Amino acid sequence: MLIPKKVKHRKWNKGRARGRVIDSRGSSISFGTYALAASEPAWVKTNQIESARRAIIRLLGKTGKLWIRVVTDKPVTKKPPEVTLGMGKGNVEYYVTVVKPGRIIFEIDGVTEATAREAFRLATSKLPMKTKFIINK
Repeated sequence: MLIPKKVKHRKWNKGRARGRVIDSRGSSISFGTYALAASEPAWVKTNQIESARRAIIRLLGKTGKLWIRVVTDKPVTKKPPEVTLGMGKGNVEYYVTVVKPGRIIFEIDGVTEATAREAFRLATSKLPMKTKFIINK
């Protein structure tokens, strides 16, 4: 599971969704030839990234290289059932990454375009938002 080794503050505030602002950071292809970018804002959980990664790797086999461009570092807390108010904040349940539109999630290199499209199609079904396929020109 993808969790950070060490964080400064174990429990974060929830934050605020800023609408459909296009992400300027992490929106260009850096490593591979083909990329999968987000089209909608979402919180992506660790297990969703892992299942998408496994779907891609299962199709690629030994060919090609995969890069994961997002890191799950935001802790989400949850209180147990039947706990009254005023008992403090709950324990960390899982980690997420905040993905804005335009953010690249995965990159692939060393495969054909058809293989990359199929791999990203399988990965998109595991993710909680719409995505788009990008080719580095």
